[in-house]
Amino acid sequence: MESTVQTAQKLGLTPDEFEKIKTILGRTPNFTELSIYSVMWSEHCSYKNSILQLKTLPRTGKRLLVGAGEENAGLVDIGGGLGCAFKIESHNHPSAIEPYQGAATGVGGIHRDIFTMGARPIASLNSLRFGSLDNPRMKQLVTGVVKGIGDYGNSFGVPTVGGEVYFMPCYNHDILVNAMSAGIVEAGKTVSATAGGPGNPVFIVGSATGKDGIHGATFASADLSEDSHEDLPAVQVGDPFQEKLLLEATLEAIATDAIIGMQDMGAAGITCSTSEMSAKAGCGMEIDLSKVPVRQANMKDWEILLSESQERMLIVVKPGREAEIKAVFDKWDLPCENIGTTIAEDRLRYFYEGHLVAEVPADSLVLGGGAPVYVREQRRPDYLDEIAKFDLGQTPEPANYREAAFKLWNSPNLASKNWITRQYDSMVRTGTMTTNRHSDAAVVYVKGTRKALALTTDCNSAYVYADPHKGGMIAVAEAARNIVCAGGEPVAITNCLNFGNPYNPEVYYQFAEAIRGMGDACRKFETPVTGGNVSFYNQYSQNGKTIPVYPTPTIGMLGLLDDFERIMTLDFKKQGDGIYLIGTSRNDLGSSEYLRGVVGVEYSNCPHFDLEEEYFIQSVVKKAIGRNLISSAHDVSDGGVLSNLIESAMPNGLGFEIQSNPGVRKDAWLFGEAQSRVVVSVATEQQAAFERFLAEEKTPFEKVGVVTGEDLVVDGENWGRIAEWKQIYETVLSAKMQ
Repeated sequence: MESTVQTAQKLGLTPDEFEKIKTILGRTPNFTELSIYSVMWSEHCSYKNSILQLKTLPRTGKRLLVGAGEENAGLVDIGGGLGCAFKIESHNHPSAIEPYQGAATGVGGIHRDIFTMGARPIASLNSLRFGSLDNPRMKQLVTGVVKGIGDYGNSFGVPTVGGEVYFMPCYNHDILVNAMSAGIVEAGKTVSATAGGPGNPVFIVGSATGKDGIHGATFASADLSEDSHEDLPAVQVGDPFQEKLLLEATLEAIATDAIIGMQDMGAAGITCSTSEMSAKAGCGMEIDLSKVPVRQANMKDWEILLSESQERMLIVVKPGREAEIKAVFDKWDLPCENIGTTIAEDRLRYFYEGHLVAEVPADSLVLGGGAPVYVREQRRPDYLDEIAKFDLGQTPEPANYREAAFKLWNSPNLASKNWITRQYDSMVRTGTMTTNRHSDAAVVYVKGTRKALALTTDCNSAYVYADPHKGGMIAVAEAARNIVCAGGEPVAITNCLNFGNPYNPEVYYQFAEAIRGMGDACRKFETPVTGGNVSFYNQYSQNGKTIPVYPTPTIGMLGLLDDFERIMTLDFKKQGDGIYLIGTSRNDLGSSEYLRGVVGVEYSNCPHFDLEEEYFIQSVVKKAIGRNLISSAHDVSDGGVLSNLIESAMPNGLGFEIQSNPGVRKDAWLFGEAQSRVVVSVATEQQAAFERFLAEEKTPFEKVGVVTGEDLVVDGENWGRIAEWKQIYETVLSAKMQ
């Protein structure tokens, strides 16, 4: 017969943690109590291996309305009596096992975090990482993930307005699916995730509880392997139509002012929501699991407690107002059951069929309370020595530049993602301003105001792999650059930190250094971190070898346009406009798509980046937009200057004639991804004023060419019509998927 210690280890608890639980309880825990601690002390819920690093990030700012991590999502003041709730989270492991439901429930979960706070979601974004499309299994994963995101978001009625997709070999076995949501709420109408105090009735509302998602938090805090498909019950099942009803019912219930607190039932289900809401209020709860509506017969008490069935909320109601809340949910034909009450003691008592099945202190379960906190060993990865050996001088320039550019342009990382995005609805609710206009960030109009939100997700994990500290800074800086190039002001970030196993000292080094870089950049741009999540164990074990993903600290950034008419787009407007490069060209090809995909160099340096230079360039671009000096703005990133120019030329079918900088290697000038550069177009009548402005600002720049009719001309050589390059751009991904 298996011992309690062995059971604890199977549930993911260490021997030391098991002993700590015995000390907390003053006795040996039963199976249900062990299960409670296993999910609440998992990395997914407790952040036990990451919280001390996370606390080094800037977490305060003049616009923040709630503290970082204190509520279901971040909340910032956007003026006019309105707040924006926003957050990004991962659903990586579930999506790797069951891509459709894994991705769909990731979307559903992040939207619930938003409307649980009283905000109506108005925009959805995502950040996706896949492996090589030469693998039939990877095509199936892409198809399933995209369909899951599209089906859930489209049915729920929130537009998918932006995102990013990368294809790299490091994600061949462990894909990343990060979902972001943003919503709007009026000041004073938000709801906190708190139990309030003793004597309050506790309700579960929304869908019935099933066996899907049991031990999902533990599953998300372990490595994937060849046998992970057997963990399919740990993947939740979503119903977007039920979530739409829950959204409307929840917002209507909030309007009654009968709700004290509310929390989404995400990871760890009833266990998490009851413990976190209680701990926040300094009280406890008595919960009768027999009263929880279930959709499967003969469910055990621990299954009800740990189920991560979707579309559910825990609501704490003001005494005497129960009938009002039940009436709202009855109207929307949703279950609404009083399953318990809050108590003064720091105790969670769970009953089932008249028996006490578990009793634990609420505070002992949660982050900031009794949950363990660790500092893991760090070691600089050996591969960084290989990167340090890279010498651009040993890399020959291409014999034929047009052929090299053509090969680069066939990369799915640079190609249009229309095969994906056409499966999403970006126009529902009619607030998206960038469906038919091309901008570096998504711009969403805030109805009833002159304001608009600028939203983006960004991270080039190849940069972070090459230099975790600098790569972490670049992830934040590029997000800010995209917001600025869209005409917005960066406000705050949420993050989704995707890494390998924290017990691997090299992985923990990447994690700590990336956070240090993010913190440096966030402080410079005054974009505090409002929350997010950490996703460790993104690696695959096969034949005794562990293969981690590239460190991927995805940044979701919120920006603000006080006047939506100030939106800036990236497309060239008319023939004869001058094309300028703001910033400094360098002999730099480090970690570029060209170097990796065309030349085949695996180890190279992170591209040039200087934080002060970046901040300065962004401030200049903001001023240029504010003074109406430029017609378009597009930041230089993946693919370099050439990719940037083609992307600006395609929307209006215009070409360009450019001259490369003779002081820089031609391949570095065309394809290099050195940071802190923005390409702008300027009307003929504005060019003299624009150049005077740059001189006054002491800003480095190059006039690289002119917008023309139909052709792409580089250094006097005609590389064909822009329509031909557009055809490649629009068909590369769909051709690979077919």
